[in-house]
Amino acid sequence: MKSDERLARRTAGSGPRHIDRRERLREELRTDGLDALLVTDLLNIRYLTGFTGSAAALWVAAGDGPDETDTVLCTDGRYRTQAAAQVPDLRAVIDRRYGAALVALAASGRAGFESHVVTVDGFDRLAEAAGDVELVRAPNRVEKLREVKDESEILLLERACAAADTALSALIETGGIRPGRTEREVARELESLMAEHGADGPSFETIVAAGPNSAIPHHRPTGAVLARGDFVKIDFGALVAGYHSDMTRTLVLGAVAPWQQEIYDVVLAAQAAGREALAPGASLKDVDAAARDIITVAGYGENFGHGLGHGVGLQIHEAPGIGSTATGTLLAGSTVTVEPGVYLPDRGGVRIEDTLVVRPDGPELLTRFPKELTVID
Repeated sequence: MKSDERLARRTAGSGPRHIDRRERLREELRTDGLDALLVTDLLNIRYLTGFTGSAAALWVAAGDGPDETDTVLCTDGRYRTQAAAQVPDLRAVIDRRYGAALVALAASGRAGFESHVVTVDGFDRLAEAAGDVELVRAPNRVEKLREVKDESEILLLERACAAADTALSALIETGGIRPGRTEREVARELESLMAEHGADGPSFETIVAAGPNSAIPHHRPTGAVLARGDFVKIDFGALVAGYHSDMTRTLVLGAVAPWQQEIYDVVLAAQAAGREALAPGASLKDVDAAARDIITVAGYGENFGHGLGHGVGLQIHEAPGIGSTATGTLLAGSTVTVEPGVYLPDRGGVRIEDTLVVRPDGPELLTRFPKELTVID
C-alpha cells in the first residue's frame, strides 16, 4: 500500500467512533426484533462508549434518535466524575445494582442481555427487576461488531505493534538475549523496553522459552538459563489505549543445527502461505489449511497442535478464530494473527506470528520485525 493511501486511511479514521458504533448496534437490534440491549461486558461498554471504569452496565435503546435520550450508562459513585468526562453524550445513573437498575428503568419491551457474560445469579437479579420487560438471550452482539475494526482502532493496533517491534530490536541490539540469562530476565527486560517505546503495558505475560522449553506452545518463563545452540521462542505483545498486539519470533543462540533450520524453514513457508490466504470472504478453515498443509506435507503435521490464528483488538484473543474446525469467513477490516508452529518434544520448537489487517487489496502487516531466522552469536 502506498504511503499516501495509508495516510488517507489513518486520517479518515482518527475521530471518535462511539456514536457510530452504537447506531450500528441499534440496527442489529431492530433487525433481531429487540427493543434494547443490556451490555454488561466491560470491554463491550468501552467499545461503545469509551468508558474505562471497572464497574458499569449500559442500556442501548433500539429506537433511540440522535439525542440518545433512552440510552443510559450505569456505574457507581467511584466513577461519577470519570463517567461525566469519558461519556459526556449519554445520561449516567449512579446505582450499584448496575444492570438490574437499568432494567428496572424500562417500562416494557424485549430486552436482550449478554447471556455469554451474565451469571445465573446475575440473571436472577435482572429477572427480579425486569417487571414487564421480557429478557431475551442475545450473546455476542457487540463482539460481532468488534470483529471489524475502524481506522481509529487500526491506528492504535499499529502503535501497539510498533512498540513491540522496536522493543525486540532494542533487546537484541543491546545484547539482552545471550547465554547465561534466564527466561524471566529476558521477559522482564522486553516488557520494560515496550513501556519505554510507548506501550501502556504488555498485552499478556510475555513468553520466553529456551531450548527444550520452546517445544511448549504456551510455556511460562522460568529460571531456565539460555545456552548456546538453543532455540529462543518469544511470544509477546504491547498494549496501547486498550488495544493489543501479538507477535512471536524464534531465534537461535550460536550455530544453527540442521534440524533447527529444517523446521524453521517449514514454519516460515507455512506462515507465508497463511498470510497470503487472508482475504475478505475466505473460509476460516481454508486459511488454516493453507498453512497446515505445508507443515503436514513436510512430515510435521502431528507437531502443529493448535489453530493458525485468532482475532486481536480490545482482547488478545477474540473473534474470529482461524482453525481446522472453524466456521465462517474473514471480513474486511478484521485484524488477525497468523501463527503456525512446529514443536518437537524435548528438543525445541518454532512459532512465527504476525498481526495483520484483512484488506480487499491484500493483507496489511502490522508487526514488521524480520521473519528470517535471527542468529545471535
